[in-house]
Amino acid sequence: MRDRLLVMPWRRRLVFVRRLLLLLVALAVLAVACGGPGGPEGAVHVLKADGDVNPVMARYIDRGIDQAEDANAVAVVIELDTPGGLMTSMEDIVKRIEKDRIPVIVHVSPRGAKAASAGTFITMAANIAAMAPSTRIGAASPVGAGGEDIEGTMGKKVTEDAVAYAKSIANYRGRNAEWAEQAVREAVSATETEAVDLDVVDLIADDLFSLLEAIDGWEVQLVDRTVTLATKDAPIVHNNMNFAERILDIISDPNIAFLLLSLGSIALFFAIINPDQIFPGVFGVIALIMAFFSLSVLPFNWAGLILIFLAFALFAAEIFVTSGGILGIGGVVALVLGGLLLTWGNPPEFQVSKWLVISMAGAAGAFFLFVVTSIIRIRRQPAVTGLTTLIGRRAVARSPLDPDGMVFVDGEYWSATVEEGSVEEGEEVVVTAIEGLKLMVRKQERSRR
Repeated sequence: MRDRLLVMPWRRRLVFVRRLLLLLVALAVLAVACGGPGGPEGAVHVLKADGDVNPVMARYIDRGIDQAEDANAVAVVIELDTPGGLMTSMEDIVKRIEKDRIPVIVHVSPRGAKAASAGTFITMAANIAAMAPSTRIGAASPVGAGGEDIEGTMGKKVTEDAVAYAKSIANYRGRNAEWAEQAVREAVSATETEAVDLDVVDLIADDLFSLLEAIDGWEVQLVDRTVTLATKDAPIVHNNMNFAERILDIISDPNIAFLLLSLGSIALFFAIINPDQIFPGVFGVIALIMAFFSLSVLPFNWAGLILIFLAFALFAAEIFVTSGGILGIGGVVALVLGGLLLTWGNPPEFQVSKWLVISMAGAAGAFFLFVVTSIIRIRRQPAVTGLTTLIGRRAVARSPLDPDGMVFVDGEYWSATVEEGSVEEGEEVVVTAIEGLKLMVRKQERSRR
């Protein structure tokens, strides 16, 4: 026994070491999945910016340029295809490009791609701007949250600020500032040939290899030096989004964030009222963590988030408090308002769908109404288990009751006291009450013929 006690701590330590090693391996795998590709010196690093301009894209481009600088790359090529997006994210990307520590080439590609709205600013900010055939650029006018024109003084302020920003980028890179102003004020667009003729971009290139061959030998002016590009025979390193960035990009949809918040809250509520059910609680916690992860890269309104949680608190309160449906109705209203306010003020592509909000509110309201009605129905039903089920049952006296004795009911012997008179052994009685572990009975009256 003594030897066993001495051995047990070592076994536990061995198990701990194994678990620690597994954790370290998992963290190492995650770090590799979230890292970049590396690459030799003098390579061209290629980033693929395909989709809405959002904080995920801004982080990705920032990481890609950083890694290209660390690897002493000759240049960075951003293959851009975007309908536009958030002004704040666009400004972050432009600031990163204009640091001018390494040449950045923006290539609007593949064929059929576009650099619309915020993409126009990003393209013009590049050291070299190129477009593939059948692409377009422009339509950079700022719009309201619902895609509508911004009226009044606020609209004028936003437009003038965007015009000044576009002109400053164009002037800094020696591009057509007049066209940049028209792209903002009048939402004009240009094809790839028109953009070259208007001095908006520098050249047309069919694909990446054509681009690298065309710009080979070009001189690019950076902040502190002039560099001559040697891109024709340079190795190519494709630095795509890593695993974490892809997950963020998928869930950075406001509709997904709203769904995760709603489903996570419902699952947690279900786990609270059913503590023996583990899966809903685990799912609810994971869903809420992913929802907050999504909101970390999305502009959102705290009032909307609070209203969403208030809605489910009201739904839960409806189950425990008799309100005649008032709390449930308040929960539906709070959920609708919360969903609408969650992304209020964002561009249309970064807002929660109104139909999704209404559908989720209706589904959640119906779910909690079903739960409430089920609970009320159960509460109104007579008990089917426990001591109270004996009340009203017939029992047989197994000893004289005068007034105390023994009765037999539901296969068990019970101590009993007769309320009035006395009962002979073998006579039937009816259970009228339970006091502790003793039954109160009365004599069963025989029916008259």
